[in-house]
Amino acid sequence: MRAKSFTVCLVLLGSLFFAALSSAAVELNEDVPDVYVVKRGDTLWGISGMYLRQPWRWPELWDVNPQIDNPHLIYPGDELYLTWVNGEPRLQLRRGRDVKLDPGVRVSPLDLAIPIIPLDEIGAFLKGHRILDADALNNSAYVVAGDQGRLIAAPGDRVYGRGPFPDGERTFGIFRSGDTYSDPVTGELLGYQAVDIGNARLVSSNRDEVTELTVTRVTEEVRIADRLLPQREQVLDATFQPRAPGVEVDDGYMIAVDGGVSQIGQGDIVVLNRGEREGLEVGHVLAIYQVGGLVFDEVARQNVTLPDTRAGLLMVFEVFEKASYALVLRANRPLKVMDRVKNP
Repeated sequence: MRAKSFTVCLVLLGSLFFAALSSAAVELNEDVPDVYVVKRGDTLWGISGMYLRQPWRWPELWDVNPQIDNPHLIYPGDELYLTWVNGEPRLQLRRGRDVKLDPGVRVSPLDLAIPIIPLDEIGAFLKGHRILDADALNNSAYVVAGDQGRLIAAPGDRVYGRGPFPDGERTFGIFRSGDTYSDPVTGELLGYQAVDIGNARLVSSNRDEVTELTVTRVTEEVRIADRLLPQREQVLDATFQPRAPGVEVDDGYMIAVDGGVSQIGQGDIVVLNRGEREGLEVGHVLAIYQVGGLVFDEVARQNVTLPDTRAGLLMVFEVFEKASYALVLRANRPLKVMDRVKNP
């Protein structure tokens, strides 16, 4: 796919780009390269992590280059070089290939641009995972019967549904109620996991409110009582900026992990017990801490709790009212469910 982009006022772009920067100086890692040649497979986040101790502050490192109409886009072969402006480190860019610039329109293959975060796995995950509250789950349409009395269905089979089918909707996701998510501190019900089972296309409905559908995709057999939810039109924004939350995150925990594995590592997707009502937003970065263990002090003859140990970093990529999905960006040691999340 090819996209058109217009040359814009760089003064305005620069002011928007650095509007929310922190006054504290960014800290560079040791032995950072003076010049780095961008490779295929790199991400802005990964490059920033190579330079910065706090990679979520990457906008403060990237300098607006007057040679480029969109400094957010870099490509394999481009050269990044480190400079200092008023005592602050800045990364500038030299194009590693010919780029046509003129006052009119420039066409460039944006699919070759280096993304901020690797989003392939997240995009696939979002197509089939949701967290629903009890009302949304219990009041949704459901599979009431299979074709010819069968209790399971496969692609091409007909199924029959009952319940609310919104006008104008033709395609539906088939979901099954999965894990129940509760707050580990208060015990409050946060929502239910909606497990992706497949998709179905509406065929017809009758006056008895029974709707006929054709199964188009399955991840496993469709069963009676599986839920039928309208497909979400969701575009995953590849340009959101990872950043520290503007609110204090209290009593945050990783309460579940996709796939139900016992240990959590880099690239895994986790469920947090914090959501919109606590001020979390897409792009917020949180530090992961292993909860300090309880040990017995042989001298004082009493139990003491060790301090929490910082063990990784994650980024929120979808937010619900009471819970969120997040991607583990870094894991310094094996992580597990019930590790804490705090402001970085």
